[in-house]
Amino acid sequence: MSSTAELSRIDDLIDQLLDSHPLPNTPMSDFLGAQYDAGLAWVHFPDGLGGLGLSPKHQPHINSRLFAAGAANPFMLNPMGYGMCGPTVVEWGSAEQKQRYLRPLFTAEEMWCQLFSEPGAGSDVAGLSMAAVRDGDEWILNGQKVWTSLAHIARWGLVIVRTDPNTVKHAGITAFVVDMHAPGVEVRPLRQMTGGAEFNEVYFTDVRVPATEMLGSPGEGWRVSLTTLMNERTAIGGSTPPRGSGPIATAVDLFARLDGDERARNRDRLMTLWCEAEAIRLNNLRASANRRMGSPGPEGSIGKMAGAEHNIRVQEFCMDLLGAAGMLYGDYAIGGVSASDADAAARVAFLRSRANTIEGGTAEIMRNILGERVLGLPGDIRVDRDRPWKDVPRS
Repeated sequence: MSSTAELSRIDDLIDQLLDSHPLPNTPMSDFLGAQYDAGLAWVHFPDGLGGLGLSPKHQPHINSRLFAAGAANPFMLNPMGYGMCGPTVVEWGSAEQKQRYLRPLFTAEEMWCQLFSEPGAGSDVAGLSMAAVRDGDEWILNGQKVWTSLAHIARWGLVIVRTDPNTVKHAGITAFVVDMHAPGVEVRPLRQMTGGAEFNEVYFTDVRVPATEMLGSPGEGWRVSLTTLMNERTAIGGSTPPRGSGPIATAVDLFARLDGDERARNRDRLMTLWCEAEAIRLNNLRASANRRMGSPGPEGSIGKMAGAEHNIRVQEFCMDLLGAAGMLYGDYAIGGVSASDADAAARVAFLRSRANTIEGGTAEIMRNILGERVLGLPGDIRVDRDRPWKDVPRS
């Protein structure tokens, strides 16, 4: 089928969806369910699993039309599920898992989280120590995860655990879908300096997971996690908003409030940041075009790293523009920030930006990925490459 014929088919399906489920009269979960059934959730997924088996290049067109009609953005409703866990389930899950999880994930009726980082293995994900031991038709999980976004509202989690301590660290990991409401799962919020608590630490004590909830095969957890991480970095760093939008738009608005002398002093700094934002946006457009040919690769790390560090610089600039008002602190945790309080929103964004260089892989890890997988530079010296995980010293 030609690209033109594919687009025509997609437009017909969108028209049928909007006619049969008019917005805003249709409950959003019902609309999203119908969107999934029509194959317009992830258009590159297989038929019957929220897709049509077509190129992912058509998804932006689908989203543009549906968002313009008033449809919700599924990524905003269930970011870990739609952006990371869904693509991982469709690539590694069994037929039963795909049928069970993908539709309620897309409709956000079942929230998801991913459980990778640990207190002793943050950037070194493969150094994790949370263990799983086989017991008949189940696996028993014990250990701790940390920095788990949305674990406090998640129904399901994608977890990677150590199932074979006698092999090298990358080879002894296995991935599971875990019930976040199962006995033995304890979620504790981590309060941030913004006042919010979107991150959590999660404790597992003798948590039983059916063997059928494994993603892939025993020992394939590292490969499964790479699928998730590449999609996460793409979701964080690969967005392509309109030119001049986002954080740089806030900086421009604050700049416009300055008097003549203050504008003159800050004009060069603003233009430098604006040009950086545009360069990152154009790079993400190029990377997006490459991703349309298949699964995201290491190019997603470029946008993730550059975007994170750029956002910090933009938010620091916004605080400088606010002057003394930038030192104020409100009760952001309880009441949130009013949409009309631009100064408060800028202060929260400044505090939150510090997490950008950590979440989804630290900036240092991104540099390693780009150096090795994009530039072809020699890898770091890894003294634990050929040693069984149990023999590697850990803090």
